[in-house]
Amino acid sequence: MRNVLIDAGPLIALFAVDDAHHARYDRIVTESAASGLRLVTTWPCVIEASYILSASLRFELLEWVERGGVQVFPIDASDLAVMLPWMRRYTEKYKRDMDLADASLLWLANECGLREIMTVDVKDFARYRLPDGEALALL
Repeated sequence: MRNVLIDAGPLIALFAVDDAHHARYDRIVTESAASGLRLVTTWPCVIEASYILSASLRFELLEWVERGGVQVFPIDASDLAVMLPWMRRYTEKYKRDMDLADASLLWLANECGLREIMTVDVKDFARYRLPDGEALALL
């Protein structure tokens, strides 16, 4: 089983056929599903995507989540002890906010040993590093 992180942007793109990234992520998911792809995300990413999508697409996304289209990991308040320093460091160092959704994905990558991510936030995820200094592979 190949576990791949998925950010809010690709979640949106999978459901919004008029999104510039729809064809790319639809192809990746369709082609990889046969070889055992499992998409993994966090609730902040699902919330962000559902907020941006139209009402009808929001329901499609949430029904897909309910059916197991993506595995959603919960985060506890205690996990913020890891995420908040990252958010502060990246925000102060680069003068560009690291939001909770991004921090939660970096946290999940570190917790579960995941190293691939579907994201349209290339600028952000290209600069993020795991505690061991490794970058995530961007899909």
